[in-house]
Amino acid sequence: MARAINILTVRAAAALKEPGRHSDGGGLYLRITTGGARSWVFMTAVGGKRVEIGLGAASSVGLAAARALATDMREAVALGKDPRTVLAPKQAIEAVPVKTFGQFADEYIASVEDGWKNPTHRQQWRNSLRDHAAALTDKALDQITTDDILAVLQPIWLTKAETAGRVRGRIERILDAARARGLIPRDMANPARFKGYLDFLLPKQGGMARGHHAALPYKDVAAFMTALRARSALSARCLEFTILTAARSGEALEATWGEINVADKLWRVPADRMKAGVEHIVPLSDAALAVLDALRPDNVKPTDRIFSINGATRSNMAMAMLLRRMNVNNVTTHGFRSTFCDWAGDCTNYPREIIEAALAHTIQNKAEAAYRRGTAIERRRLLMQEWANYLHQR
Repeated sequence: MARAINILTVRAAAALKEPGRHSDGGGLYLRITTGGARSWVFMTAVGGKRVEIGLGAASSVGLAAARALATDMREAVALGKDPRTVLAPKQAIEAVPVKTFGQFADEYIASVEDGWKNPTHRQQWRNSLRDHAAALTDKALDQITTDDILAVLQPIWLTKAETAGRVRGRIERILDAARARGLIPRDMANPARFKGYLDFLLPKQGGMARGHHAALPYKDVAAFMTALRARSALSARCLEFTILTAARSGEALEATWGEINVADKLWRVPADRMKAGVEHIVPLSDAALAVLDALRPDNVKPTDRIFSINGATRSNMAMAMLLRRMNVNNVTTHGFRSTFCDWAGDCTNYPREIIEAALAHTIQNKAEAAYRRGTAIERRRLLMQEWANYLHQR
């Protein structure tokens, strides 16, 4: 069956307000931007690539004239000619290939990933978009709407809050980059923007703690650690070590044997793997050292990663899946840092700067920053041992 053409009427075209492309059939569309700009475009394929050819503003090119141009272009395509030759030289507009979200996302990630400190970050970006934003992959960048973004986010917004937040942020960043490259009209709002936009349309995420990472209440963490120690998987040992040291997951995942000083009971995390770009020294409790001792292989090299299998480092997703298997779906790996902070604030008398230093939080006050050096390490050693003792209580 032949596709319908001349779908619109002059009155119907004038009444259209919704941003996007509105078909008249036969490749002719009325294009409306979010800013209200209206123009006619002809969609076809040139050299095997989908292109959009501008025919002029709707205010100066009427429906009948746009249809006449579209008819001539269809004839040119049927004869194997470039439809752009239909336009007079003064009117000719270079056809811009229509790039899909998936195509541009791959290009964008490849262009910026060398600047990411954590190698697993690259994989997480691609995997999260593949697993949760597949519906956007084949959509033209300038045709992605708020409804499209909601369709991606709503199924996971409450059940996988942390993942949903990251996916939304990544989509927003990709669409902003596409606008900067001229692939999206500059007057078109980013449909993945949260503040003042999606936050009005999505429900408030519950069960969230400091830093928007769901955390386990510290009163429940000892029982959780007992269940965790009963598991033999490497992801369980990595999570156990991460909790014992109050470290970020990326810091633990990339840890090497050369960073561990068993004699001094210290773990030195290099600056290039720290969020603040400053070396972080972690006093190791007896329990943390026991985890490492159980994992240490024979003939270990300083550059070997502690939490790897055949040289392949575990990902943060492995620990997330472990938490899910342990039926703690409302808790994130990063959330255990909040658990530690809450416990230290409520159950100990250590000053704030010691607790903040244990978490490697950036301190703007120079006096507080200086306090972290010297004897502060030894005070943190006592704090981390008390934390380990609390985690191992029955």
